[in-house]
Parts: sequence; structure tokens; C-alpha cells
Amino acid sequence: MSWLDRASKRIRRSPSADVPGNDARIAVVTDSAAALPDAAHRQGPAPVLPGTLSTVQMPVMINERIFSEDESNLSSTLAIALAEGRRVVTSRPSPGQFETRYRELKEAGFTGAVSIHISGALSGTVDAARLASRRVDFPVEIIDSRTVAMAMGYGVIAAAEEARRGSSLEVVARRARAVTAEANLYFYVAALDQLRRGGRISPAAGWMGTLLSVKPILQVADGNIVLLERARTSQRAVARLVAIAAADAKLKAGTPLVAVHHFGNEDQAGTVVDELLAHLPEVDIVQSRLPAVLAAHGGLGTVAIAVASSSATTTQDDLTPPPQED
Repeated sequence: MSWLDRASKRIRRSPSADVPGNDARIAVVTDSAAALPDAAHRQGPAPVLPGTLSTVQMPVMINERIFSEDESNLSSTLAIALAEGRRVVTSRPSPGQFETRYRELKEAGFTGAVSIHISGALSGTVDAARLASRRVDFPVEIIDSRTVAMAMGYGVIAAAEEARRGSSLEVVARRARAVTAEANLYFYVAALDQLRRGGRISPAAGWMGTLLSVKPILQVADGNIVLLERARTSQRAVARLVAIAAADAKLKAGTPLVAVHHFGNEDQAGTVVDELLAHLPEVDIVQSRLPAVLAAHGGLGTVAIAVASSSATTTQDDLTPPPQED
């Protein structure tokens, strides 16, 4: 049984089951950009006790039609649209969606929530969550993860596990910040067109013009997408992606946590997992398809590797949330 499966089973238990007399019932909310495998979270409305983790879906628009992440045929529809060059855009959830979720959580008996979201430099989702939190009479700690995919997802799962133990809102938030702060996301895209069209990289970026004949290896650093390396072929780019991620994993405290994401190239992702296992034979590696909201920007053929630490430590900075704008 993988670490993720074990965590999922623990999360589904009562958040205060192991802490007699503890009145803290903290929920964890995230968005679909966390790329959580299905086993790790509940879809749909806010969880009812004893669950602790729920996801607010981020919409994807193909031509003029809006899709929700939980629509069963979205991945195949998106793949066809990307292959045909149709207009594909994404949007943040509305503040009203978050407000509804927080109110549902309060009604379900939770005493507070930690809401963990995609980097604010890549999406306005965290701003929508922050606005909604001000409209409800319910303690909500908003966290800008400064990352995305399972680099954020591992922090979400760690927070949900902490909530399951009956920890306070502050401790749950601290755990999420610690894990996401030490997590990294490395990725390769077959072409930069979707990232550029979606505004995730600027056409004026200094390295854009140098990538006409090379393949980019990218990283999410401090919330932004940055160029890490260049390779001449896609094969070399993916090989370097594996080497970079494996080297990072070996530096993590405790047992490293590794996830491989893909879209439209599941067989290639399987090969990447095998290559990572050759470097990291004792590590459980999660393989999962990118959620549509991320695949819409990465495009077909994206390979992403998230690396996190199962023993991420906290500092005094983790105890103090960043200031919020009025």
C-alpha cells in the first residue's frame, strides 16, 4: 500500500477520533489544481463528518462551453480540443463557490478550515478564497501554496492528516506551509504555446526567443514558472527531468514523496516512473493524469514531477501567516 493510499484511509477517519476531549474539527479545502488522485479526496459538496478534505473545482472553457473538472468526459474532450488547436482557457472559482463551501463546513460541525490554493502568481483562486473568507462567520486560514499540482497536493494531504489528529487550525496550517515550502515541481512541455496563450509565461520573457529549436525543462519557483534548463530533444529533456527530480528527492528529509503527472502520454509517464524507481527504489511514486485545469496550459505531452518531503520541518516563519491585502 502506497503512502498516498495510507494517507487517504487516515483522512477518511474522524478528525478528532484519536484525541479524546479535543473539540477542534478542522476541515481542509483546496482546488482542483492540487492534482490529487481520486483516492485522496472527496468530490462534490463539502464533506460530512467524519471526512475532512474537499475540493472546489476550477472551470475550463473550450470554445464557448464551460466544463467542470468533475465531468467524466472532460479529459478526452480537452485532449481533442488541444490537438485541434481550439480555444481553451481556464478561470478561477468564484468567491461565491468558496463562500458556499465554508458555510457548508460550518453547518457540518467543523470549527474552522484551512484553505490551500494554487500559486497566486498563476491564478486568482487564492484571492477568491480570501474574499469569501471575509464574508463568513467562520475561521478560515487562507494559504497561497506558491506552487501547483502535487507539490501543493502533498501539503494538502499532510494538512488533512494533521486535521484528522485533532490538531488546531494553526497547527494544520503550519503543516501545510511546511510541506509546500519544501516541495518542488519540475516539468516538461512539448510546446510553449498553451502556457503563452494562457498568460502563464510572458511573450516578452527573456528566454522565450531562445527556445524555438530546443526543449524546455521548467520549474515552479516562488510561485512562478521559470526556465530551469534547455535540451535539444524531447528525449533528452525528459531524461534530464528525471535526473533533476531524483537528485532533489535524495536531498529530502525522511522518505521523499514523488508524483508523476501526464496528459495524453500515459505510457511515457510509466517509463518515467520506472526510471525514477531505478534512482529511488524504496520510494512510492504516484502516477496520475494532470487535471484539466493544468493540462489546459501545459498541453498534450506534458510530463511533470512533484517532489516533497514526508518529514518537512517548520520554522518560526511557518507559524506566522503572510499579511493579507485589504
